[in-house]
Amino acid sequence: MSDRRSAPWMCPLDERIMEILDREGWSTPRLIEDVTTMNASEDRSRERLKLLSEAGLVAPIYEDASMYELTGEGQRYLAGDLDAAKHVERPNPHAV
Repeated sequence: MSDRRSAPWMCPLDERIMEILDREGWSTPRLIEDVTTMNASEDRSRERLKLLSEAGLVAPIYEDASMYELTGEGQRYLAGDLDAAKHVERPNPHAV
């Protein structure tokens, strides 16, 4: 695995969320709350998923955005092949 290059707006929880999605194939904010060791509440996980979705790193599986999966860009980021600081636009927090 190459070194990951996160964007300034990203937090450590974002990587954990993407790793969970990569490992499980999909997840919900509630499941992320259950499996992460970062004391991330369901609401905090939902907030980060919406930001990651706005940035194109994850995507909702259904229209109600209760389930998410990793996108190709998210997979590239986890593999260290995408410099998020240079190639991922800062999501608009007001859009989530």
